[in-house]
Amino acid sequence: MADALLAIRGLSKRFGGLLASDRIDLDVARGETHAIIGPNGAGKTTLISQLAGDLRPDAGSIRFADQDVTRLDAPHRARRGLARSFQVTSIFRDFSALDNVALAVQAHTGQSFRFWRAARAEPALREPARAALEAVGLGGRAHVRAANLAHGEQRQLEIAMALATEPRLLLLDEPVAGMGLEESQRMVRFLATLKRRITIVLVEHDMDAVFTLADRISVMVYGRIIATGTPPEVRGNEDVRRAYLGEDQA
Repeated sequence: MADALLAIRGLSKRFGGLLASDRIDLDVARGETHAIIGPNGAGKTTLISQLAGDLRPDAGSIRFADQDVTRLDAPHRARRGLARSFQVTSIFRDFSALDNVALAVQAHTGQSFRFWRAARAEPALREPARAALEAVGLGGRAHVRAANLAHGEQRQLEIAMALATEPRLLLLDEPVAGMGLEESQRMVRFLATLKRRITIVLVEHDMDAVFTLADRISVMVYGRIIATGTPPEVRGNEDVRRAYLGEDQA
């Protein structure tokens, strides 16, 4: 793909006898929202972890913005514009929402956390942190302790932390997991506002969210991508219906 921001070739990862990533080839276009779906154990989170730099592949390559990042660790990839949210919310629960996002800004600039107490009042950290909270709808909750935020708000906070690093590619691992209907609808509406502005790779089990947000969808089964296409193409794919969506999903 000529306009690919992310290009994956032959990506493989094995855990003992389990082949979690089996020679994966995948392109993600600039500005695209690309969903990765599949049953539990298909290897989706393992793939995201390799893209983020949290897990090193056994074979294959990852190119981001026309540069080979396969051997770079997560902090170096983040500085190049790769940001990730996790399947299980990863926040500093004893800090305020604003402090959480300001820490993400500080980490992105490469400053040491040893100077956090003095730096936490720095406008260069606080202003982009406030802007990120406003963007996800948490502007009015900036000074609330993260542990006291509702589950959906904690997921919003984690995305604000990712956005504060000014990513070119956002890796989202089940952003609506554990949310009620109203919370998940609110999150989907927010993620829709990011379309075209930020390239997104989305791992999600909620099919309503996937088919609402995705420009293209890749389906993983047993570590392999068995199909990639637009939402209508994936819905109509017989192999996908048998392997994952189920005949009643057509």
